Amino acid sequence: MHPRLLKTFLAVERTRNVTRAAREVNLAQSSVSDQIQALEAELGAVLFTRSRQGLDLTSAGEALKPYAEDLLALADDARAAIDATKAGTAGSLSIGALETIASARLAPWLAGFRADQASIDIKLRIAGSGDLLRRLGEGELDVAFCFERPPGLDVDAGASGQRLARRVVAHEPLALIAPPGDNRADVDLATLAEKHFVATETGCVYRAMVEKAFAEAGLGKPSLAAEAGSIDAIAGLVAAGAGFGLVPRLAVAAAIDRAEVAEFAWPGPVRSADIVMIWRRRRVQPPALKQFLAAMSEGFAPVKPAGARPRHAASSPS
Repeated sequence: MHPRLLKTFLAVERTRNVTRAAREVNLAQSSVSDQIQALEAELGAVLFTRSRQGLDLTSAGEALKPYAEDLLALADDARAAIDATKAGTAGSLSIGALETIASARLAPWLAGFRADQASIDIKLRIAGSGDLLRRLGEGELDVAFCFERPPGLDVDAGASGQRLARRVVAHEPLALIAPPGDNRADVDLATLAEKHFVATETGCVYRAMVEKAFAEAGLGKPSLAAEAGSIDAIAGLVAAGAGFGLVPRLAVAAAIDRAEVAEFAWPGPVRSADIVMIWRRRRVQPPALKQFLAAMSEGFAPVKPAGARPRHAASSPS
């Protein structure tokens, strides 16, 4: 299977349309059709079927898709590894993370890693959990950091696939924050049901925790004062008196210390969130990613000095 045919196949799968796929891969529509037919002839199976919504994968197409993605990713890794040897570097590393994790945990750790591995070109991307997992699955990211969804909450299908490896690298306590000057004793869920919440977007782990705790207590859905896409925005709205918020404490520790917001113990059943590192399983890991995984073997512990052998480096995960 020629990589060119696999690239065209994935473009048709993404766009569900020959015309749009042709624009994406810079080919004529007839060439796209010819390449799909050539791939089907080589495999002896029909890969697409037509529906009202466009082109859908057949069972054979569904079976081919993950292998096509892996083969193209492996080809890209091979080119990158050769380019790195010619340039005398260890290659590049594309890392994705939630904004909170990137600023409070990953950035300080990366500074030490970068000093120890100066030959690795590092790119840090900030995005939401769903976008991070999508980019990871499509090969745009080598590794991603996000919060694990606790047991009992729905898990994104892309995150739980067998093609992704994951490791918990830190445990972060949650904080229930309230407008400043609210000095009452810690509240229970029934009291919180009477309050307004400033929540993260639908699907975020913190919002899911609040909704699940309320539902299990028979309290219905929390009353929302506002919805915000960043922890800083939530802290600012809470500080201005908009309502309560449930967030990772690491993201609002400074605001709590400055008394910009008040802190209460979250009365829900889950009171912390795990930070997980997620990467794609591959037969051959790029050298830069292997070094990164080995250095991260102890979580966000300080990176060892140059020349020191990271623990478990000889058996880094695949």
